[in-house]
Amino acid sequence: MKITDIRVRIVNNGNDKLKAVASITIDDELVVHDIKVINGKDGYFLSMPSRKTAEGEFKDIVHPIKTEVREMLKEKILAAYEEAQKNQQ
Repeated sequence: MKITDIRVRIVNNGNDKLKAVASITIDDELVVHDIKVINGKDGYFLSMPSRKTAEGEFKDIVHPIKTEVREMLKEKILAAYEEAQKNQQ
């Protein structure tokens, strides 16, 4: 799997935790939208796209199966987020 494009939209809505929303393109074939960049108590992390169930819980609708893939996504998306921050200033 190769990430062929990453687009990051910085979010300035007064929410201290949500910093950006990203979209990734995989192998120039598949796009995943609404990956959130969150600033948590232990640093930045990604929140994958999810939906609310009838019971009120949120379930991921897309997520990596392997830890290595999750870490690769985190590394690439956070690098794109940092670049977007620089370009915004």
